Formats: sequence, structure tokens, C-alpha cells
Amino acid sequence: MSDLNIVCLDLEGVLVPEIWIAFSEASGIPELRRTTRDEPDYDKLMRWRLGILKEHGLRLDDIQRTIATIDPMPGALEFLDALRSRTQAVILSDTFTQFARPLMEKLHWPTLMCNTLEVAPDGEITGYRIRVEKSKLSTVKALQSVGFETIAAGDSYNDLAMIRASKAGFLFRSTEKIQQDNPDLRAFENYDDLLEAILGAL
Repeated sequence: MSDLNIVCLDLEGVLVPEIWIAFSEASGIPELRRTTRDEPDYDKLMRWRLGILKEHGLRLDDIQRTIATIDPMPGALEFLDALRSRTQAVILSDTFTQFARPLMEKLHWPTLMCNTLEVAPDGEITGYRIRVEKSKLSTVKALQSVGFETIAAGDSYNDLAMIRASKAGFLFRSTEKIQQDNPDLRAFENYDDLLEAILGAL
């Protein structure tokens, strides 16, 4: 087993519930349920979301109040703690620092690489800044360029590139459509099986 492994995990849908789905339910706006499981084009998805927020006069603190009520999925913290006791792990997410911080506290502060929102003084979300183009794939390649071997797991379209670029990669609680379109990728539904697969790939 190499000491130069690093596990790259998606956040939403893998360790915590989808933030936008939770906010859709809290706000009563069903259109906001759409996520990267449904829309592969992240820029298109975010521009559409921001349009809905503006239309309804919703601001950052409205979303943050919902996020404060979100807990990690049952078993997620135990999985992450067990994984980090054996190897290094980093969370690669297309979420935003303004959303993720309280969730990181509940997950015992793992390393997170994500994006940031542009917020007006009145709290309106006016835009967003992507950390780097194709952020998950770019980060995996950067880690590999400095000597790490990566193992990746995620559930959505935007995870596929990092999964396929890694020496081992897995789907976790993904959609039936994504699993059918990627039959060569091992897919898991519970943390014990995912942990066993990851540790087996170290």
C-alpha cells in the first residue's frame, strides 16, 4: 500500500444531502430540486438557479438558514473518520464556501476545495466564481502531477471525469441513468461497501 494515495470525494449526495433540494423543499420552489444529477452543464444550471432566486427575492441568508438544519447522511461521518484514519482524503465539490462551512464542522473539518459566490451588500447572490475550469478533474490531475495516486467517488455527472482519471473510481448512490450509462464503474449504496472498495484500491 502506497503512502501517496489521496481519496477525492464529492460532497452533496455522497456525504450530505443535496443543498438545493433541501432549499427547494424549505422555500416551496420545486424548480430548485434540479441538480448536477439532472443537468450535466454546471454553468447552465447555476445561471438558471440564480434567475429563480432573483425572481423570488431570495438571498444568501435564506439559503444559509436551511443549510444550518442539514446534517450529514447517516453513517457519513463514521465513514469519513474511518477513511481518514487509513489514508488522506479531500472533498472536491462544486458547492460554495458560503454554503459549505457549517457542513464541514459537522464532518470534523475535512479539507474542502470548492467555489465561491459573489454576493451584493444586501445579500443578493449576483454570481459565482469557479475555482478552476473543470475543477474536480483539474484538481485530480494537479494532485497526480505532484506525485499522488487518486481514488475518487461521486454520484453525479460532474464527478465522472475525476472518477475516470483516477487509478480507481466508484459511483455512490448515483442515479439509475448514470449507472446504466457507465456500466464499467462499480456502484455502491452503503458506506461499508464503499469503504471496503476504497481501502482495497490503496
